[in-house]
Amino acid sequence: MVTEALVPSEETLVIETPERVPLHFALASIGNRFLACTVDHVLQIVTIFVMYLAFIFIAGASSGIEQVADASKWVIAIAVIILFLISSGYFIFFEWLWNGQTPGKRWLKLRVIREDGRPITFWEASVRNLTRIFDMQPTLIPIVGFYSIGLISIFISRRDQRVGDLFAGTVVVRERESEVPTFDQVFAGPVSDSAYRRAFKAVPFTADINALTESEIEVIETYLRRRWDLPDMPRQWMAWRVSMPILYKLRPTYDLSIFTYEGFLEELLHRYRALHRFRD
Repeated sequence: MVTEALVPSEETLVIETPERVPLHFALASIGNRFLACTVDHVLQIVTIFVMYLAFIFIAGASSGIEQVADASKWVIAIAVIILFLISSGYFIFFEWLWNGQTPGKRWLKLRVIREDGRPITFWEASVRNLTRIFDMQPTLIPIVGFYSIGLISIFISRRDQRVGDLFAGTVVVRERESEVPTFDQVFAGPVSDSAYRRAFKAVPFTADINALTESEIEVIETYLRRRWDLPDMPRQWMAWRVSMPILYKLRPTYDLSIFTYEGFLEELLHRYRALHRFRD
């Protein structure tokens, strides 16, 4: 039985898949992570400021400050909850919705993934960001605190993980788009292989495949047809890139010890086409 193994090497994280093909992830640099975090905190501050102005406008522009000062305890409590949701919920919401990215991370092409290379779930997004308070020590003020504990943790961790990443079992990687073919490059060549030919052991899984759209299936089908035109490493990278949003959307259950990205895509395509042929 083959299990996944992590082999950190300098600034590169290498994940060995069950079929013994390594996937190379470029670990995000501290500078890029700091810039992405700064962008996100600026957006948080702007959001809080806009909400404050909206509250002042609703309460009355002329006496807004006095209204805030005289607000009852329940109004203050609501304001505290809203501030908490913006400060912590911002990162949780976007990383869960955008598959490991916030606006800042998306701008700098960074992504949070699990240590096994799979997309993070709501659980990992919540854990890594609810523990952000420890990374922001010694001060809790965004940006000004410089994430002192987080920086120390990144420096001493073999996979450049801050405290939140260690708790959640996640890593921040840089999308190496310049080192792998684009979807257009892969799908532009002539068809040289059948999408329905199985090359890997089927990956049993449980999921509602009806949630998939025809366009998503066409992407899977096209990749499986043309994958053999690629060298091994780019082919595995492309399989990972095609699988990630599907795994994130379906949230399937499967046996991790026999999982392969290409086997999963092959099985998914066969099930989807068989189901729709039966219905038609």
